[in-house]
Amino acid sequence: MDNENIKHTRHYLAAGLIFTAVLGTLSHFFYDWSGQNPVVALSSPVSESTWEHMKLVFFPILVWSLFLPSGIRKNFPSLRSALLAGGLLGTWSVPVLFYTYSGILGKNIALINIAIFYIAVLISFSAAWRLRGSAGIEKIRPFIIFFSVLMTAAFFLFTFSPPQLGLFAAPV
Repeated sequence: MDNENIKHTRHYLAAGLIFTAVLGTLSHFFYDWSGQNPVVALSSPVSESTWEHMKLVFFPILVWSLFLPSGIRKNFPSLRSALLAGGLLGTWSVPVLFYTYSGILGKNIALINIAIFYIAVLISFSAAWRLRGSAGIEKIRPFIIFFSVLMTAAFFLFTFSPPQLGLFAAPV
């Protein structure tokens, strides 16, 4: 693989990181800005629950993975799978990091909560970068796609009918 292809891929992933950070930040407000539109609710937080805030990482990366340039896809055929896997990892790092630090401190702090989002985005794209050329990631591609579709369905379902579990309740 030549340096030019690696450079283009690095730029694509850096742009994706920025796209995800910006879109995720803005999407925190989309539901209210839309007048609480139920279609917007599917991919934007409708409450302050940790589950709803996982959407901030998941959906922007999902969208970004759909716009994979053909030249990069040709050189790194497993990059979309790597992005989806990174997105799943980053998405689930949100509750892990949130409940770990808030459990230790006994409270949650808004600034740390915001930092967790950006850390989760970094985790996602770091994982995608590391997995971009992995032959193993292609072997588990069906599972990555399955879990990405499952997460999408769960976000859609639990937006309107959340289970009575702590992950779906606003933190105190």
